[in-house]
Amino acid sequence: MNLIWAPAQLAMLAKVVDLNGFSAAARALGVPKAAVSRAVADLERALGVKVLERTTRRLSLTDAGRLVYPHARRVGEEADAARAAIARLQSPEARPLRIAADPTYGRVLLSPLVPRFLESFPQLPLEVTLDLQALAASAWDVAIRTRPPAEGALAQRLLGAPPALLCATPAYLAQRGVPQRPDDLRGHDLLTPDAAELPEFRLLLTRAAQRAEVPLTPKLAVDDPGVLHAATAAGLGIGLLPEFLCRQGLATGRLKAVLPEWTVPAAAALYALYPLALESDPRVQQFVDFLAANIVPALAAPAHQPAA
Repeated sequence: MNLIWAPAQLAMLAKVVDLNGFSAAARALGVPKAAVSRAVADLERALGVKVLERTTRRLSLTDAGRLVYPHARRVGEEADAARAAIARLQSPEARPLRIAADPTYGRVLLSPLVPRFLESFPQLPLEVTLDLQALAASAWDVAIRTRPPAEGALAQRLLGAPPALLCATPAYLAQRGVPQRPDDLRGHDLLTPDAAELPEFRLLLTRAAQRAEVPLTPKLAVDDPGVLHAATAAGLGIGLLPEFLCRQGLATGRLKAVLPEWTVPAAAALYALYPLALESDPRVQQFVDFLAANIVPALAAPAHQPAA
């Protein structure tokens, strides 16, 4: 059994799984799709087992693949870190600083800051991608996302946890009634972030010294705040949303705050991530410092909320 090329094959397998496709993995690695397919096939022949089940719609790991994948991912991460370190050593200023962000947070929070950063640092070009696949591929110098992966190859800086609120469209509230106290939420359709407690989501609300904990079964639970906001704006229920996503809707009257005198827990915290290999890169530190100075104020709720 010849395993001489197993590390490269393992790295390609990890990219295929992380990006859910051979084409996406090939683009991330900068190689032909045929090379990725051949590497996975060679790995399966070398191991003597199938690691992937392929259908026309999706890919899935076999039982053997699930055992191999954690090792493959570690190999892939080390390969990515090595490429980044060599690229920085050879020509640290030769390419733009690559920034990847969760699409929702990127559009609302990062996009307005990019022109300001370029004005302040005209000598530092940026390459910005608002794409979940790019985040998964680790093909970036700085990433902006929630729920950072628990791995030792990355440094992280907390940018803040956005205040959250409950809101709904006036049409929904006119049809279903306006909740007057936390327990009234039980009679409504709730749209919430994804939570480990499902199928029961326990919502904690506070008002001065008062505390209310309401067990709920959400109509929709999703880990993408953009989808959650769209469902709320479509009148499908009461959304538990980051406050900054609701500002325009509240200001124009398309959304109304629900139980505005009560406080709900903050939305998922937002982090800036970068490889440990780039920790001393002044470009990375300039960009992360700029984010911390400008995103933190943007996350803060305004002093006066619109009336419900």
